[in-house]
Amino acid sequence: MAKLAFVFPGQGAQSVGMGKAMADAYPVARDTFRDADEALGFPLSDIIFDGPEDKLRLTYYTQPAILTVSIALYRVFQQEGWVPAYTAGHSLGEYSALVAANSLDFADAVRVVHARGKLMDEAVPAGQGAMSAILGGDRAVIRSICEQVSAAVGPVELANINSPGQVVISGKAESVAKAGEQLGEQGCRIIPLVVSGPFHSSLMQPAADRLISVLDGVTVRDARIPVVANVSAKPVISADEIRGALYEQVASSVLWEDSVNHMLEQGVDTFVEIGPGQVLSGLIKKINRRIPVYAISDPASFEKTAAALRGGV
Repeated sequence: MAKLAFVFPGQGAQSVGMGKAMADAYPVARDTFRDADEALGFPLSDIIFDGPEDKLRLTYYTQPAILTVSIALYRVFQQEGWVPAYTAGHSLGEYSALVAANSLDFADAVRVVHARGKLMDEAVPAGQGAMSAILGGDRAVIRSICEQVSAAVGPVELANINSPGQVVISGKAESVAKAGEQLGEQGCRIIPLVVSGPFHSSLMQPAADRLISVLDGVTVRDARIPVVANVSAKPVISADEIRGALYEQVASSVLWEDSVNHMLEQGVDTFVEIGPGQVLSGLIKKINRRIPVYAISDPASFEKTAAALRGGV
């Protein structure tokens, strides 16, 4: 019997039409989109299914949209009866992981991430922050250069530690550009990201502070399944730990590589990515090429994953 981890994607995995085939094929998926619309008081499902793309890309729509698609897929998969040893999610995906672990109700999670998206969008004026992916660099070298630039120009920090050779930096636009220039001289490949703000940097602290009152307005329960938190790469179970992790996560690094390695060290031998796209599947393969990874994003990939797990992987 496989020791499973269910993992959920974050912002950037979105596309117009995502989840539509699942909603058409499975009543429980269709009901999930209806539940999201009712929780938010507007037709999020129309934006997900029909776009336009530039509207779906707005972070306060993107975040609840990805969460909704992920949970629609999860609810279908859940009917197969598999129980993971761990859940985890990348940034926004941590909310999906908490719903799967029964720590958050879906309707509450949708409302929280919609608010989270607004708070993150408002935290830094447009154009003042930036993010860049750094490919091929050593984590310690990237951190050192960011610290030097932060001291001289302004904050730039490691936002996402995704896999060996893939780190995302975030902060003041001028600082991100300067750090990128220096890292390019070190042989790294620099890819500026099209984002609305410097996510997972200290510049997001105002959003984190305002999120506290949003989280205070929902019920957070102890998780039935350990959830590996972005901020620590360690499992959290208690409601207090979970609230703290969600608060810290907004302005802290996403330790994805470390999170996957922790689950591997605890004996996880199969990962199932549940949500749009296959971003996390690719990152996990870069962390450990031998580990089986499945991705569920539509009826065909659901059936393929279910068949593989029924066959003992």
